[in-house]
Amino acid sequence: MRKISVRQRTLHFRQPAGTSRGTYTTRTSWFLKMTSDDAPGRSGTGECAPLPDLSCDASPAYEQTLKALCRMYETRQSIDYSLMRPYPSMLFGMETAERNFEQGGSVIFDTPFTRGEEGIPINGLVWMGSLQEMMSRLEEKMQAGFACVKLKIGAIDFDDEMRLIRHIRNRFGKEYIELRVDANGGFSPAEAPQRLEQLAAYDIHSIEQPIRQRQWTEMARLCRESPLPIALDEELIGVNSKEMKTQMLDFIRPQYIILKPSLHGGMHGTREWKELADKRGIGSWITSALESNVGLNAVAQLAASVYGPGITTPQGLGTGLLFTDNLPMPLEIRKDRLWRVP
Repeated sequence: MRKISVRQRTLHFRQPAGTSRGTYTTRTSWFLKMTSDDAPGRSGTGECAPLPDLSCDASPAYEQTLKALCRMYETRQSIDYSLMRPYPSMLFGMETAERNFEQGGSVIFDTPFTRGEEGIPINGLVWMGSLQEMMSRLEEKMQAGFACVKLKIGAIDFDDEMRLIRHIRNRFGKEYIELRVDANGGFSPAEAPQRLEQLAAYDIHSIEQPIRQRQWTEMARLCRESPLPIALDEELIGVNSKEMKTQMLDFIRPQYIILKPSLHGGMHGTREWKELADKRGIGSWITSALESNVGLNAVAQLAASVYGPGITTPQGLGTGLLFTDNLPMPLEIRKDRLWRVP
């Protein structure tokens, strides 16, 4: 009989992680450990990492709910996906622990990435900060050899952000640097069209979530009229049933969706989102959501399973160095690729 234990842990950011919703200095995760009396010495680990004020399953009773769902797993000895759809971060942790238990070591999926034969292309992430801070972080990413850079925008003066983007394009054309921006819902529906026009002049690949979620009519209009491809991110949070996903994609018709297993339905929900997007000609890629290396390892292996082998689109998996007290995992960034050391 498989059993699951739950342990809470707080991780500390090396530098404040700024978004248009606020700044993170710490983050709390719950780690699951799956064991079985029938398999002494074998275990599987998963991370449940909700983001406060963002995850649809974040609540003061999070740990209590998680433990109840773990007891239900112990009774069933399997995951009840219909029951766990409203709890994506808990589902992702449970899926990870289960697959890790079954595969052994830190392996979740057997792929060329897991075997250390291929690296996954990733984007360099430049967090929000002052103009000088963002310039410095950008230079670091360029010197490290990233071919795709993602800028968090929407927290400082927009004119300063445009100065930064002009600086990038003055030094590197689109053939050298693919530039993505993430507004985290920082624009109002009224100001978004003009700002998208300004950004489009600098060969931006795409913008994530220009306005806040749950404004379907305004977002659909932007996706129709914007000169800049739009990617949905927060918009997917809480859209848990297949019927709701279908309705949203058909109504908004985005150019891309960004898939975060901890926020968007775990491994099961991520695959469902991608299948629905593929049928509609909507592009996608996978990113982590500020998990520790345990969660990052699982997200990366899922990306390799879903998109590989031979992934060409940069994924959002460059978060392994965020914390001062991260957990060890055989992951390594070489230039602009994430590698797993078997």
